[in-house]
Amino acid sequence: MARRVSAAEAKAQLPALMASVAYGSERVLIERRGKPLAALVSVDDLERLEREQAVSARPRGALALVGLWRDVGDEQIDALVAHIYAEREKDTGRPVELDD
Repeated sequence: MARRVSAAEAKAQLPALMASVAYGSERVLIERRGKPLAALVSVDDLERLEREQAVSARPRGALALVGLWRDVGDEQIDALVAHIYAEREKDTGRPVELDD
């Protein structure tokens, strides 16, 4: 958990806070009027956060598929869609009873 300090305290004790972050693996949350304003974190923490941000910036899910089919011809896509519809027609699924 991060140590919380006011902005005035952070200004007055900046060298000590920097040392506790750099050498003590502490995190410091700087607040103004009780609301978080900024944070002091170690260089290792910052590098880890930046790596995670770079990974999370890559598209995932359906967005990852955008452009994936660019080299597939229209005929191949049409055949795939026709195959999907044909398979759906074969699968009657399970019987469903609806109450009146």
